[in-house]
Amino acid sequence: MTDKKLISMAAEAMENSYSPYSRVKVGAAVECADGSVFTGCNIENAVVASSICAEASAVASAVSAGCRGFRRIAIISEGNTYRFPCGACRQMLYEFSPNMEILSVRADGRYVSYKLEKLLPMAFGKEQIIPLQTEQEETPHAQNMQEAQEVKEVNEVANGEQGLELGVRS
Repeated sequence: MTDKKLISMAAEAMENSYSPYSRVKVGAAVECADGSVFTGCNIENAVVASSICAEASAVASAVSAGCRGFRRIAIISEGNTYRFPCGACRQMLYEFSPNMEILSVRADGRYVSYKLEKLLPMAFGKEQIIPLQTEQEETPHAQNMQEAQEVKEVNEVANGEQGLELGVRS
């Protein structure tokens, strides 16, 4: 797919924006590893935290359809400024494709391209949560769960058959 076609799809999605508060329409089109494309637009809410960015909307559509890897995303809005993903959207994109391309597009069609790793240096990813380990090694989570089970068993013995339910500490 050409950049121009992906940008056109993002611009079409932008027309569906629900942005009564900021009055800034944003559209996005994410291209999956298999070549399929999903679009999204920003959806605002009076409770700002409940608003959804165009990028998040497109990614949610893609993931809901089973796509888990992305090649690139085009983001466009009205006006002649380049729109880049917010920090939360950069993190969401990183979750699925750390090396994807970001096309930031102005309303006049001019755009710039960056790799996500440039926009989100020293990113926090699943490798910080689930360390890559051999089958023989235990993850910290597994060790904590084993310790919690041992504590529970000791407490069950100490409390006899009283059926006392104890919380698990980690």
